[in-house]
Amino acid sequence: MPKLITSLAASVCVLISVSAQAGQAPVNLPDGPGEPLVQQICTQCHGLNQIVNSSGYTREHWKELIGNMADLTGSPQQLDTVTQYLATNFPPNTRRAPTPVAGDVKITVTSWKVPKLGQRARDPVMTPDGMIWWAGQFGNVVGRLDPKTGAMKEYELPAGARPHSITPDAAGNIWYTGNANGTIGRIDAKTGEIKVYPMPDPAAKDPHTAEFDRKGTLWFTVQNSQMIGKLVPATGEIKLVKVPTPDSNPYGIKVDAAGALWVACSESNCILKVDPETMAIREFKLPPRSTVRRIAFASDGMLWYGNSGLGSVGRLDPKTGATKEWPSPSGPASDPYGFEVVNDVVWYNESGKRPDMLVRFDPKTEKFQSWPIQSGNIYAGIVRHMRSTPNGDLLIHQSATNHIMRVSIDDGRKQVAR
Repeated sequence: MPKLITSLAASVCVLISVSAQAGQAPVNLPDGPGEPLVQQICTQCHGLNQIVNSSGYTREHWKELIGNMADLTGSPQQLDTVTQYLATNFPPNTRRAPTPVAGDVKITVTSWKVPKLGQRARDPVMTPDGMIWWAGQFGNVVGRLDPKTGAMKEYELPAGARPHSITPDAAGNIWYTGNANGTIGRIDAKTGEIKVYPMPDPAAKDPHTAEFDRKGTLWFTVQNSQMIGKLVPATGEIKLVKVPTPDSNPYGIKVDAAGALWVACSESNCILKVDPETMAIREFKLPPRSTVRRIAFASDGMLWYGNSGLGSVGRLDPKTGATKEWPSPSGPASDPYGFEVVNDVVWYNESGKRPDMLVRFDPKTEKFQSWPIQSGNIYAGIVRHMRSTPNGDLLIHQSATNHIMRVSIDDGRKQVAR
């Protein structure tokens, strides 16, 4: 049985060094008192580019942000040195300021800070019993939240799993993708026992996002390994297929009303349709320079997506392959990321901006409305996945500040979750 973590404050965790951040150019911080400490502490959980490209903060807000990432309460002098350095060299700026859009819809956000700091909490989802589960990728945990009481439990996963995403089965058990060790895992929601399913092909190194079809088969993407897989829970059998376009990086995955699988290409201008019987893949091309992470279906069968490459929200007609796109309010650099459709209204976030904006788009009126996503008194980002609840609330998160959030929507109409 996995060890239950109850500590409300974890020490600074050695998770990922800046040298391991593939594809990022080296970052040099300004000289000054505190620079070596920032190098030592901050790069244990993220690259220095996250500091340089931030919207900057006052000393008080830098202190609050650090308190959401690491526990330095036992080293007050170090904390003072680091916050003074950061506030001096990276004060508030507007380089990544969004373009907010006002409107009549009202939202209420309830937020919970997870216990283990530095875990990059993400991908909250609600099970039939009303519990909210999340993945703590960098902390190698999966957590459970009782939204009525605020009580939380975190379960340690087998070493090196690093769960990128989670999804529940019909019985409420939680399945996670072992993004760092090439596994899929199932957590028994009643006992906490974990069963691990290794990938049958050693080339399938990084399971990413998973979704159950209506027959109870688990489908998943294997992003950098360029594969799509399916796992039959009754037998443990796993089958894998390669995607047709090299380096397209399959990412988000959804099931349509007929049972077919649809997959977003995060590094190429395509969306894939997978036959659930043969695993044959059909590729639908999007406009040039398009890249998509997350997708969602509306009740009319239209597939909606956030186009991070073009900074737009798009619609694909699965029958004809025709697409239409609408520019996101904050423009080409808005970088839409998390994505969901609730009551045939599109919701997503502009992850390229600070604040990270939660955006509502009504296809009937073609009007936008947006709100800044806040963690306490700061705006740090970002939402990487969002999903609806049975009553039509929206579950989001801020991975940088380790907050799980529920968004209650008041738009004057009955909510229907998909």
